[in-house]
Amino acid sequence: MSKSSSKQTQEQAEARFKRKDQQARDASSAMAEYEATQAATRKKTERLRALRLAKEAEDAKAAALAPPPEPKKKAGKKKA
Repeated sequence: MSKSSSKQTQEQAEARFKRKDQQARDASSAMAEYEATQAATRKKTERLRALRLAKEAEDAKAAALAPPPEPKKKAGKKKA
């Protein structure tokens, strides 16, 4: 029985080792995927921020060159 028990224990240990090894590989690939996603998000955010700032600068320039709006006429008091 000791050989059977020893063999079974060794098989369990190898199975645990393989599971842990697979988990470590999965974790590293998941981390790489996460980091790639974060880098892509940062790049996209920088691009969109640059576009927004350029548009805001263009709008401010256009507003500075545009003639001021005419003042609204105040409504007179109505007689009852």
